[in-house]
Amino acid sequence: MHEIAPDRLSERLETNSDEIVVLDIRHREEYEDWHILDSTNVDVYDQLVNDPDAAKTDLADLPDKEIVTVCTEGVVSQTATEVLREMGYDATTLTDGMGGWSRVHRHAPVSVDIDGRLLQVARPGKGCLSHVLISDGEAAVFDASHYLDEYEAIIDDHDADLVAVFDTHAHADHVSGGRELATRHDVPYYLHPDDALNVEVTPLEDGQTISIGDIDIEVIHTPGHSEGSVSFDIEGRALLTGDTLFHDSVGRVELGVEAGIEESDVETNAATLYESLQRLLERPDDAVVLPAHDPGSPDPPVTATLGDLRARNADLRRDREEFIETLASDIPDHPPNFERVKRVNVGEESVAEDELGDLELGPNNCAAE
Repeated sequence: MHEIAPDRLSERLETNSDEIVVLDIRHREEYEDWHILDSTNVDVYDQLVNDPDAAKTDLADLPDKEIVTVCTEGVVSQTATEVLREMGYDATTLTDGMGGWSRVHRHAPVSVDIDGRLLQVARPGKGCLSHVLISDGEAAVFDASHYLDEYEAIIDDHDADLVAVFDTHAHADHVSGGRELATRHDVPYYLHPDDALNVEVTPLEDGQTISIGDIDIEVIHTPGHSEGSVSFDIEGRALLTGDTLFHDSVGRVELGVEAGIEESDVETNAATLYESLQRLLERPDDAVVLPAHDPGSPDPPVTATLGDLRARNADLRRDREEFIETLASDIPDHPPNFERVKRVNVGEESVAEDELGDLELGPNNCAAE
């Protein structure tokens, strides 16, 4: 069997992307919904399932390069690899397909003038961004995925001790690893109580200051995307905005309502989010905005200043009435399984560890537009 592990493909794409063609054989609609950045789609899924030789015509004009085949779970793409090798191509299969790709994490430092280091951890297969703050031998993790080894390795590399774990909110697109990471290391797990329906947490409060090493973090309650959404101001230099503020959009406002865990309505949430954004816009223009998601296939660091976003993000230029009308009426596709993911993250449901990958499979879709 000819396979390549997701982490190895990630390394190859970062260093020698010109040598590889990532060939996605899924249906066009699935590919457009969620795919590896710069991959090529040839929709031969049905042919590969029903009559593999029939796919050869559509696969005949591929470049003479190494080809990595991709499907959702790495099963039908194995057939694609076999067909391509029969045709003389150097082909391998991405292990576990897009499910495997969703496990890949990359990290890089964020350039901010603080007495310590801030690193961004990107998960390109999910569009998720998390962050690790290190100062004077202490470390904190923000918005961790449930692949905890990624964060522990970073902390060990910097010879630091984990002292706190934070979530900006109860996520809807992926299961948080925050509680488990905090439990492993016997440190506080910080979450706003409005998002901790049945979870034991160290509660966050608006205006609270928490120190990590020599760095002070201010908590800003920024509800709207969820009732307990917060942002973190790191000494006026960086703003961890969760799903409240993205670089090109803002957080959607209906997920908690439709998941049955909020008694509000989308219009009220949109008005609340508008007010939260006004609070963030009071912060310094040169503060680096670091959201918890990027809709593409993020390669860290993904950064922009608040001043950049004033000009770049159309949602920040809408008046209150237009903002509420736009967010309440223009509802994009939901993240897959978002109701269950939300309930897991607020403590209302449990999911076995071996089921988490399937529960998260798919794009994040947490932005309003």
